[in-house]
Amino acid sequence: MDDMTHETMANRDDAIPVIRIPSRNDGPSTPTSDAESKRTRDRIKDQANRLKSKLDEYGTPETRQSIQDRFFNGIMSQIIPPEELSENDEGTDATPQSPTPKKDRRSRTYVDRPNFSLPLMSANFRRFNARVGVIFVLQNRLIHLFTWHQPTATLSFLAVYSLLCLQPHLIPLVPLIMVLFWIMVPSFLARHPAPKNDPRVEPEYYGPPLAPASRVKPVPEMSKDFFRNMRDLQNSMDDFSTLHDVANDYVTPYTNFSDESVSSLLFICLFAVACVAFVGGQWVPWRAVALCAGWITTALGHPQAQEVLMSSSNLSQLQQHLDMAASRLRTLIAQDILLDSPPERREVEIFELQKHHIYSSTWEAWLFSPSPYEPFSPIGVSGQGRPKGTQFFEDVQPPNGWVWKGKKWALDLAAREWVEQRMITGVEIETEGERWVYDLAVPEEVGSPAKKGKAPKSGWEESNGEERRGEWRRRRWVRVVERRVVDGNSQPG
Repeated sequence: MDDMTHETMANRDDAIPVIRIPSRNDGPSTPTSDAESKRTRDRIKDQANRLKSKLDEYGTPETRQSIQDRFFNGIMSQIIPPEELSENDEGTDATPQSPTPKKDRRSRTYVDRPNFSLPLMSANFRRFNARVGVIFVLQNRLIHLFTWHQPTATLSFLAVYSLLCLQPHLIPLVPLIMVLFWIMVPSFLARHPAPKNDPRVEPEYYGPPLAPASRVKPVPEMSKDFFRNMRDLQNSMDDFSTLHDVANDYVTPYTNFSDESVSSLLFICLFAVACVAFVGGQWVPWRAVALCAGWITTALGHPQAQEVLMSSSNLSQLQQHLDMAASRLRTLIAQDILLDSPPERREVEIFELQKHHIYSSTWEAWLFSPSPYEPFSPIGVSGQGRPKGTQFFEDVQPPNGWVWKGKKWALDLAAREWVEQRMITGVEIETEGERWVYDLAVPEEVGSPAKKGKAPKSGWEESNGEERRGEWRRRRWVRVVERRVVDGNSQPG
């Protein structure tokens, strides 16, 4: 099973190195944890080797494949929660910062893709791992190229790169040359192989093909190359996680306005640079910039340059310079960036609704609603809806992202103004006293199905008696709210 042919591709060289970047949350590693993890890996490796030997010794090809499926399903079931994703998920849950659930465009409502399945996940992982070797081979060759593993290869790359920088019109030739000399020529040589270990016969490329066409085949499962791909895949996942955490530690705090002064200064600088680049970019010698940048970047990858750059003395000096620059930046921000504006304030309203009790001829407290529930609104005309709200003042909550500024609600004495502003008809207004706004009783012919929804001709009227009052009355209360100040470093709950 371990015999590989030239038709399969995997990284048979050194393992892909793992990126190690110090994080702000990293603690000192203990030898005990490293030893325990090593023992755990050795134990899992021994169990996998025993299982592999049993599969090779006792099982048929069909049985081996079935047991392999169970083996990988067992591994995946240990790291994936057993709950199956719902097919009807529309998006993420609501949060205090985002009360409206966000639509998930990856849902099957928008994308016709299979739902999560553990067997399908296992099968796709095996297929991917058997074919991903070409990526790791390319990654390993790039590492060798930029670390001067073969100086002649690196210098050849720099020569080609310099030619492309000086003659940009040759850039479209690069993919064409790669297809010709890296894909088609090797494929032709595979069809017309040269004789091996026979000096009497010279290579002949004019006759009929001597070998079948070559194709890159996926590596067999449970082979050495299969586990090499798994090794490089785990290292690549570690690299991605490390870069993600480093970005969160060193980049995100400057761009997410957790410190509004720093982010504001960065925004101003980037905006100014963007304007300068838009206006003066045509005068920049981009060929020389690209040429120097490529040579400097490649030169920094040389082992001797790395030894000088990564020495403890140079790193300590670099850290001192960074600390001095950070202190100067903080001083500049404290002097020139002022963001101490008072929090925004607004006025919110709530309507107290009362309903007329027919039998006792009294008004019964009903609820506090964000809507005045006017008589000729769509809900009131249809007769199918009821006002919505809360029963007590204490249960009224401020809008999301705001807090109460005042301690009490204030009655709006200008009832006529908010009635006219909303163009409410069919009501009677109190100009004195508690400023109730009453519904006017609708005549029978207006309430009939043929004429339902028509307003009295008077529109709104001042209080002149109770004989014309309808079923509901309301009055408006107001209160001041202030925008809540959230600490930029606080985590959402």
